This record gives sequence, C-alpha cells and structure tokens, in this order.
Amino acid sequence: MSPFDRITFDPQIMGGRACIRGMRIPVSVIVGQIASGATVEEILKGYPELESADVQQALQYAAWLTQDQIVTV
Repeated sequence: MSPFDRITFDPQIMGGRACIRGMRIPVSVIVGQIASGATVEEILKGYPELESADVQQALQYAAWLTQDQIVTV
C-alpha cells in the first residue's frame, strides 16, 4: 500500500498532476492555500468533498517531494 493512498495521478484528470483521490483538486492548490495562510477548516469549507486526512496527506506529499538531496559535482 502506498504511503500516499489519497494522492492519485491520472492522465485524464488535470493532465496527470498529483490530485486528491481522483478529484480535480490538485495537491498544489491545497498546499498553496496553506502556504497563503488558509486553515484546514477554511479549505474544507471551500472544498466540502475533501476530508481533513486529504489535506494532511497533501502536506505530507509536498514535504516528501522536497526532501533534501545532496548533489556532488
């Protein structure tokens, strides 16, 4: 089982971008809203089809993507 079971990639939905549970809600939109100061409650109010676990996993996925990698030249 993937640690990101709520994050889906489908070429037919948003061009294959990382989305929440196959919906047309990209992870980047959720993370962007949090970065702009929105609360989880505000996001859930704006997207009633989401669950708090969706928002949490979007943040976990974003953190995973930004893990430091040391590149030596």
